[in-house]
Amino acid sequence: MKELESYVQELPLDTLTFFSLVEATANLVDVSERYWQSVGVNGARIRILVEIMKEGGTMLPTMLAKKIGVTKPNISLLLIPLEKEGLIVRASHPKDGRKTVISITSEGQSLLMKHLPENRQRIAEKMKVLEEAEMKQLLVLLNKLRRS
Repeated sequence: MKELESYVQELPLDTLTFFSLVEATANLVDVSERYWQSVGVNGARIRILVEIMKEGGTMLPTMLAKKIGVTKPNISLLLIPLEKEGLIVRASHPKDGRKTVISITSEGQSLLMKHLPENRQRIAEKMKVLEEAEMKQLLVLLNKLRRS
């Protein structure tokens, strides 16, 4: 028991840094999720719409699955409610009819335009504890971690 207590209480710098990063990220995600809940929108669905828009409004479901970190079968399940709500449409790939592409609709774009500015403002408020130079430094460090 003493050995375990020591192990979880006396954290080496790399572990302490990791847990601090996870906690800070969770706090920021919570700010975003609380906003989406307050306006009656599912944050995970917004993430899908944003990822589609990042690719110009149309992308392959397999690419989307990879970007958001879900399996190919799960992406189909996640797309069903978006399609039912008219936020996306599925169509045959223009060059390979065996594939499907998903596109954001004008309704999906309107939803993003209506809510993204306020969501981003709330995140920006939380990020104001860092100076611009600190944010740039943090971004460099996070990109370095992502590439490792």
